[in-house]
Amino acid sequence: MRPSRPVGKTILVVEDESQVRTLLAKLLEKNDYSVATANDGLEAMKHLEEHRPDLMLVDVMMPRLDGFSLVKAVRYSPENRAIPIIFVTAKTDARSMIEGINVGAKFFLTKPFQIGDVLAKIKKALET
Repeated sequence: MRPSRPVGKTILVVEDESQVRTLLAKLLEKNDYSVATANDGLEAMKHLEEHRPDLMLVDVMMPRLDGFSLVKAVRYSPENRAIPIIFVTAKTDARSMIEGINVGAKFFLTKPFQIGDVLAKIKKALET
């Protein structure tokens, strides 16, 4: 886990692919967000024990604890259930998207993603 400088709203990026995690972190920091990262769902759960981000970007397919299971756990927690969550995933089938929305995600971003789309969905999720 890597917290960065406290700038604006804090976003927890949960992604097992280091290149994608780094890309998202740099993009968000460049746009005045404070960023923390986690390699998988279990690391994210540990982070949530001490820190409450304003939003989470969560990959669906991860080792140890996948994105769907992580979001279910977050939604079960009274302290964290209101955190907006956006899935970032290579899974584009309708069934996965429906499951993601059903477990509590605000939006789905499909890989490869457009930078403008990422920023627009984050802004919209933080406004609601």
